[in-house]
Amino acid sequence: MSANSVRAEFSNDEIERGEALFRRPCSFLKGVVDADGLPHPRELEVAFAGRSNVGKSSLLNALVGRKALARTSNTPGRTREVNFFELDDRVYLVDLPGYGYARASKRESAGWNRLIRNYLKGRAPLARVFLLIDARHGLKATDKPILELMDVSAVSYQGVLTKSDKLKQDEIEGVAEAVAGELATHPAAHPDLIVTSARTGKGLPELRAAIAALLGP
Repeated sequence: MSANSVRAEFSNDEIERGEALFRRPCSFLKGVVDADGLPHPRELEVAFAGRSNVGKSSLLNALVGRKALARTSNTPGRTREVNFFELDDRVYLVDLPGYGYARASKRESAGWNRLIRNYLKGRAPLARVFLLIDARHGLKATDKPILELMDVSAVSYQGVLTKSDKLKQDEIEGVAEAVAGELATHPAAHPDLIVTSARTGKGLPELRAAIAALLGP
C-alpha cells in the first residue's frame, strides 16, 4: 500500500466548491461547557478532534483564511470548551477540547472527556469528525479511547495529518501508511487520509473539499 493510495483525492470541481464555501463569512459563535448550551443545529456540522497541541486552532485558522478566528497557544490543554464557528450561516465548524494533556488533573481530564463523549454521542447533525494527528508522532495510546468511542457511537471520522512541513516526504509517506493501516481496523473510520500543514497550506484545499462534499449536491 503506497501513501498515495490512502490519501483523499478530489476533482477540480470539488476543490473549487470547497474554496467557494470557505470564501463565505465565518465567525465564532459560542463556547459550550455542557449539552444544555449546544446551539440550534445547522445544515451541516463537522468537528475537529485531536490530542492537546496537535494544532487544531492553527489548522482552523488556516482553513478559513483568518489569523485569529480560533485562539492558538503553545500551552497544551488551553481549549476547554466545545467551540462553535459558523460558516456561511449553514455550517458549524466545531473545535473539541484537546485530550491526553499529561499535566491536566484527573478532575479536569474527566470533565473534558465527559464533554467530548456527550457531544459525540448525542449530536444528531454531526456528519463527520476530522481526527487531527501530528505527523511527527502518528497515532498514540491516548488516541485509542476516542477511536473506540466514535466506533461505538457510529460517528464517521477521518484522519488528518497535521504539521507535515516538519517532515521529509518519505517520512510523511511512512506515517501516512501506518496511520491508514491502523484506522482501517476501525469500522467508523473513513479510509482516506488528508495530509496538511497550516504553515504551508498543504492539504487545505482537499480538507475544504471534503467538508463541502458533506453538504451534498
